[in-house]
Amino acid sequence: MAAEQQYIDLYSQCEALVNRHASEVLNAPRKKALADFIANGFPKANSEDYKYTDVDKAFAPDFGLNINRLDIPVNPYDVFRCDVPNLSTCLYFMVNDSFYDRVKPDVKLPEGVYAGGLLNFTKEHPEIAARYYAKAAPSEKDGIIALNTLLAQDGFVLYVPKGVVVEKPVQLINVLRSDVDTMANRRVLVILEEDSQAKLLVCEHTMDPKNFLSTEVVEIFAAERSHFDYYNLEESNPTTTRFSSLHVKLEAQANVLVNGISLNNGISRNNYYVELLGEYAEATLCGMAIIDQEQKVDTYSHVTHAVPNCTSTELFKYVLNDKAVGAFSGRILVKEGAQKTMAYQTNRNLSSSREARMYSKPQLEIYADDVKCSHGMTTGQLDENALFYMRSRGIPEAEARMLLSVAFTSDVIDYVRMDALKERLHHLVEKRFRGELASCAGCRGCK
Repeated sequence: MAAEQQYIDLYSQCEALVNRHASEVLNAPRKKALADFIANGFPKANSEDYKYTDVDKAFAPDFGLNINRLDIPVNPYDVFRCDVPNLSTCLYFMVNDSFYDRVKPDVKLPEGVYAGGLLNFTKEHPEIAARYYAKAAPSEKDGIIALNTLLAQDGFVLYVPKGVVVEKPVQLINVLRSDVDTMANRRVLVILEEDSQAKLLVCEHTMDPKNFLSTEVVEIFAAERSHFDYYNLEESNPTTTRFSSLHVKLEAQANVLVNGISLNNGISRNNYYVELLGEYAEATLCGMAIIDQEQKVDTYSHVTHAVPNCTSTELFKYVLNDKAVGAFSGRILVKEGAQKTMAYQTNRNLSSSREARMYSKPQLEIYADDVKCSHGMTTGQLDENALFYMRSRGIPEAEARMLLSVAFTSDVIDYVRMDALKERLHHLVEKRFRGELASCAGCRGCK
């Protein structure tokens, strides 16, 4: 319990300070989270779901935490400018784990829509917040979720009332900024009521060459007939370790797309939990990682079909080089009575180095007899015949490899339902394969 004990001691010493800079809604689940964290601790490397990520090692260092909510000396609106052609977004920022509200965003949202800080939302709308906060991501599920619930003091909320369509995509830029090694604990809460629609693009950035540890819990509630897109673009640096846990609950006829893309990182662990709870719900879950040097991306997905007539589609792709390590563990659970389920899971991996390692474990667990379910995995190298054909047409080998790698990843990007973002991502991926320093959506902070 060495790694856990320092956080237990920290919270015991600073409980009053943590609570003072939060709200009743955020403080309510902390007692249970502490008990769950003490009981379960961090996931261990010998557990089946965390075989390839050493959680104890990641959390063992003494990171600084901004429990007293001191101002971070940065104005992200001055640093970041989005220049994606034709992509107009409602732009918001998180600095470490605090919502940045010293400069009010110049956005106009439909009446009743809330996009902004979690702390403020829990104070202005405590009944709504209490109904949803920490309900999709219970602290007993995972020790990292328990720790995040224990320490989180702010985050981001997107709330869309019944029947409202948010035409403009909402963009949240998470910035890690510090002069010392720092830990940040963020929450994201998305609530879509019946017949509502919205899109959220989250970009991850690291501004300083310090060691950062980030935990993030995302909870998405999609009510009946709602439509929601969630995009996450990770462009941090090799000194950043990130643990993200995303939880989605879909009611009848809801449609949710989740697409996570890692272009630059240090160590990333991404958990996806999707529950289809109402008939004719549809979930699309996809992701892509381009990793080299000693980078690591570890993905775990768990999709639960609880009722009949639902559809889920999963596609995850990795491109690995040098000594990079990738892992994918995907599980589809079809519960008893969930007839007419359609569930598809695919993992495809491309390794360009003998020293790179990819571990994959797709799984199906089915308790209904009238279903269409499949899962598949392949790991290999570039097609030598295609490479030879391109070289025979005068294309240099390096260029041919880059073009084939871009083509390999294109179907993940094609799931994006925003044309301007899709075009920009194709450009960023090409730059990444060329070895150029890409920037998310033209942000000056990353150039």
